[in-house]
Order: sequence, then C-alpha cells, then structure tokens
Amino acid sequence: MAPPLIQLKDIRLTFGGTPLLSGVELNVAPSERVCLIGRNGSGKSTLLKIAAGLVEPDGGTRFVQPGATVRYLPQEPDFGEHKTTLAYVESGLAPGDDQHQARYLLEQLGLTGDENPHNLSGGEARRAALAHVLAPSPDILLLDEPTNHLDLATIEWLEQELDSRRSALVIISHDRRFLTNLSRSTAWLDRGRIKQIDRGFASFESWRDEVLAEEERDQHKLDRKIVDEEHWLRHGVSGRRTRNVKRLANLHTLRDQRRNYRGTAGTASLAAAEAEQSGKLVIEAKGVTKAYGERKIVENFSTRIQRGDRLGIIGPNGAGKTTLVNLLTGGGEPDSGTLRLGANLEVATLDQHRESLDPKSTLAEALTGGRGDQIMVGGKPKHVVGYMKDFLFAQEQRGTPVEVLSGGERGRLMLARALAKPSNLLVLDEPTNDLDLETLDVLEDMLGDYEGTVILISHDRDFLDRVVTSVIAPEGNGKWTEYAGGYSDMLTQRGADLKRETAKAQPVAEKREERAAAPASTPKRKLSFNEKHALETLPKKMETLQADIAKLQRVLDDPNLYAKDRKTFDDTSAAIAKAHDELSAAEERWLELEMLREEIEQA
Repeated sequence: MAPPLIQLKDIRLTFGGTPLLSGVELNVAPSERVCLIGRNGSGKSTLLKIAAGLVEPDGGTRFVQPGATVRYLPQEPDFGEHKTTLAYVESGLAPGDDQHQARYLLEQLGLTGDENPHNLSGGEARRAALAHVLAPSPDILLLDEPTNHLDLATIEWLEQELDSRRSALVIISHDRRFLTNLSRSTAWLDRGRIKQIDRGFASFESWRDEVLAEEERDQHKLDRKIVDEEHWLRHGVSGRRTRNVKRLANLHTLRDQRRNYRGTAGTASLAAAEAEQSGKLVIEAKGVTKAYGERKIVENFSTRIQRGDRLGIIGPNGAGKTTLVNLLTGGGEPDSGTLRLGANLEVATLDQHRESLDPKSTLAEALTGGRGDQIMVGGKPKHVVGYMKDFLFAQEQRGTPVEVLSGGERGRLMLARALAKPSNLLVLDEPTNDLDLETLDVLEDMLGDYEGTVILISHDRDFLDRVVTSVIAPEGNGKWTEYAGGYSDMLTQRGADLKRETAKAQPVAEKREERAAAPASTPKRKLSFNEKHALETLPKKMETLQADIAKLQRVLDDPNLYAKDRKTFDDTSAAIAKAHDELSAAEERWLELEMLREEIEQA
C-alpha cells in the first residue's frame, strides 16, 4: 500500500472551551477520493484548513509527503491584490507548471481572464477560484463546497474534469450526486472524531444509520448496567471490602462514561407557516415573452401551475431563471402574453443572496426585526429562542452577530425567516446552498408535507429528483420547455443534457493559431464608458435597495402598525413599493448589460 500523501494524526482543537476536534485521524493516499461528511458546525471546514496548513491545531501532527503539492479551495476565495482573474489564476502556478493551463481553464469556465476579481458575481468568483486550484494539477485537492453558485452544466463539467485527473481529492459538499459520482471513500466527522469507510458516499447514509443504531444499543446496555450496579450498592454490599471498593470504582467509571457521552446533534424542525388554501389554479401563463433589446429571455412560454405542484427551474447562470420566476409570480411585466394569478395567493420567498441580512445585527434581531423576544410564526407569536432551536441554533447563539455565522448557519437563518411568513406559494432560490445533508433531508420532508405550491430554482440534481413534480429547462433563444418528473426524468425525455455554451473543447494554442490565420474583421462592439460604469455600480445599488427594502419590511412586520399609526403605514408601504420598482429596474438593466457583455466577449 502506498504511503499517504497527507496524514493528520491525533488532531485536537478547542473553540470557546468546547472541543471541536478530539483526536482526529485522516490519511489520504495518492489518487484517493474522499468525501468529508458532517453536520454544519462539526468542524469540516476547519479540518480542511488544518490539512492545508492554514490553521494550527492545539495538538496532533500534520504530515505531507515531501514534494507533494496541495491546493485548497475555500468557500470564500481571497483574491488579494490581483487586478485580473488571469493574474490570480497564474499566481497559483509553480515555475515548472504549464502556463497555458491558466487561460485554458478560465475559458473552459466561461471567463476571459480580464475580469476584475473584486467585481465578480458569486458564480464567477467560484469559477475563478476553481481555475486557480486546478491549473497547477496538484497531487492533493482540498475542495470546500466546490459546486456552490455553479450552474448544472458547469457542475457536470467539473465532475468530468476531476474524474479525469490523478489528483487525490478531499471534498466537502452538500451535493449528493456530485459526491456519489466522485468519491471512493467516506470520512464522517461526528462529535469531534472521524469514522472512515472504504466506500463512496452512496453507502454513507445506510452505514451511518447502522453506526448510530449500534451506538444507541450500547448506550441502552450501559444504562442497564448502571442500574444493576446501583441496585447492588443499595442491597447487595457484602463483607468483602476489596470486592466492594472495586465494584464501587467500576460504578463510578460507568457513570463517568455515561456523563461524558456526546449524543448526536438534534434534527432541525422545519415547518412552513401555511396561509389559507389558495385557489386550485395558482398560475396560468399564456404566450409570455420577455426580451432585453435583441436578447430574448423568455419567448412565447405557457404553463399552468395548480395547487400542490412542485415546479423546478434549471439552467445555466444568466439563462434568465430569476426573470422567468418574476414573470410567473407577477413580479415583472411581460412584453407580450397574458398572466393569470390564482385567488388568495400568499407568497413567501427565499432569495439565494443574503445581502438582506444585516451583518452587524444579532441572530435574534435578524429573526425578530429587532423588536423584543417574539417572532410572528404563521401570524402567532413565538419566543425567538424556541424558534431558533427548531433550526438547530443554541440558546447561547442568540446574541451572535450574523457576520460570524457559518454559511450553513446563514442558510438556516434565511430559511427560518422565509418559513415564518404565512404562505401557500413558496418560491425558493437555491435553498440547498451550504446546508448539511441532515438538514436537507428535513427540508425535503417539509416540502413534501407542505400543502401549498412550490417553485424551486436549484442546481442540485438529487434535490430536484426528490422534490419536484416537473422541471422547466431552457432550450436557447428564450425558449423554455416543461418536462414531467424530476431532473433525471427531464434528461430521459430530452435525450440530452443542458448545453454548456461557455465550454470550449479546443486547446488555447489551436485557438491562437486560428485567430492569427483569420482575416481582419470589422472591430467588434465595445461597452461604452456609461455602460461599463453602470455594470460596475448597479450591484452596489441593488444591494442598497435590498437593505432598504428589508428595513422598511421590518417596519411593516408590526401587526399593529396599521391600527396605531396609519400615516406611517401608508408612507412605508409607498416607500417599499417604490424601492421594489427601483430594484426591478436596476436588476433588469444590470441583466441587460451583463448579457451584452457576454455577447461581446463571445463574438
């Protein structure tokens, strides 16, 4: 057996008096593919940083085989002072590495190399960071949520790219299909320790359930043994002092063992606050069309959504998924066609962007809007601590600032806020980002029990297969088609996967030769100064408007506001309507310019 490329031995780390890692062991052999599984907050990302040499543990040793190259993909990349994405990717190359790989991978991932890293969207930043770690072809790749913010076509490209490489992989991901397709062994980080099996993620959940069931049986046996020993202590003490001392010491040991046992973390208790039932017809669209200039986003689309349907919307980033959802839910006006919304609709929305969360507010304030200890859940008051516990937050986290929450914790916080609002139509934009597998299971169960209608934008193939009853996919040039069933059913009916227009199969060198041989052509269109300025400043404006809307919404969330201060209610309602209009206009303008930029770059 080959010696490990990287070995962690007896790793210990304590945060705030609570052991996070307690004697963790992890060995990664050449070309091995390990999925690292664990609950949010179990220490997976911290362990990966220790493996990368970025965090020093309190105890234990880290060994990396001399000469082995390690690359680490964090959840939030640091672009430093680099002026372009190409400079950032090239900074990860060693002197002997193939310099052409940097530009080749950027082009494969839909980037030019000329982008300012600090102005990238979430998906673009993730693609640049992937190019940065893939370009050197390292011996070990440590990947923390590599599929976050990627569209389906890019996720599948990444799978194929990683599968074709000889690098050893350690992957943290919530994407079941991604883990199933790539992993060959599983490391389960649970209560500070790692249990490992030489089987991929497909075997993990059944193995985990067996381990927990065996642990529960052992704890039951321990409890019975303690009862028996306590009964002897009360009724069966004999005259033999040595035997008595030994049995009493044994009882103390058993009690210590029971006292020090760390049970598994609880399960989230997700439930959507349901409003009165909507009409049977929820949404009917006939020939709906939307375009920005010459670019068609939605062309002659028709659908009929009825109460209880679960609709999945998929497609590459920039395909117009959010625009389509806005049209279907009445958030935007189509250029042509008709839209009919059903009676008694109450909509709750979960946005994938978390800018509406004030980073300086506490967890409790984010839930209550800064008003006391109560949160309105389904129109009824509930103590904020009790509601926090439903979403796996400890009471001690009540005063924790939002800015220090992990990605998974922020994801649960956004879910908690969205599900508190009474609804019969849930619109969920990438709800699975950063959630652990157990919370995903509970979310799936909740959506299964929800009596209303669900519209779901997601790039998680397994989640789509488990949740939705139909899938809407883009066919190009504004055409969208609805398929019955989940994602896998869509592939079967469609006969092909979604096109990945940004992928280029030709090597960069061949492209240069072709460009050199091509005759001179008319200079291509460029963005004007005003268009460039708008493209760079509109995201900040949208962020400010979203924060304003969130602030105004907190005022309107007061159920007694209309009765006690009608003027404030009217003024706030007018202000929030205006802000929504400005946000929609800004979003449409930004999308129009972004599409124009892509069109120019691909010309």
